[in-house]
Amino acid sequence: MLKSKSKSELTTQMLVRMSLLIALNIVFERYLSLRIPFAGVEGLRIGFGSVPVIFAGLFMGPLAGGLVGAVGDLVGFFIGGPMGPYMPHFTLTAALRGIIPGLVFMIAGRGRREVGIFPLFLSVSLVFVLVNILLVPYFIETLFGTFRAVTVPSKIVEAVVSIPVYTVILFTLGRALKGVLDSGLGRRVIHVSGKLW
Repeated sequence: MLKSKSKSELTTQMLVRMSLLIALNIVFERYLSLRIPFAGVEGLRIGFGSVPVIFAGLFMGPLAGGLVGAVGDLVGFFIGGPMGPYMPHFTLTAALRGIIPGLVFMIAGRGRREVGIFPLFLSVSLVFVLVNILLVPYFIETLFGTFRAVTVPSKIVEAVVSIPVYTVILFTLGRALKGVLDSGLGRRVIHVSGKLW
């Protein structure tokens, strides 16, 4: 009986934290991002909308990261005023922004509770390369006919600037919230250490 109670409290804590991260994702992505269009579609986005999604993937696991990204995209679409018809392709990319870092941290932290700075940098880099530089321009070309040659250069510039900034922000948040994460998720949570690996 006691076991199931603590398990449900853990689930409730995770859901509350995920809800907070979803809300932050929506606010950062929909209202506090600067969008620069190219050829009629979004070419460059400057903002921190992906930080809560990547954070959820890193410190709560790939499933939580995927849910934060997907639900944030869906809810943001409906309450933030659609910028066109709903496209599930972009919900997939939003989910991948949380799944990829979670998987990298799980693999890097196998058998350990602390993971160094390089796996964090690798996680953020993979999100920007696989999702923002490869998938998003592919979907834009497929759906809207805008050639990747138009959208990819701006995504590369965005990645070069954002990867180190996101890495520093996530490292700082991970270190600052270590006690909070420990209290809610127990010994399962992986932390960022000051070590390289």
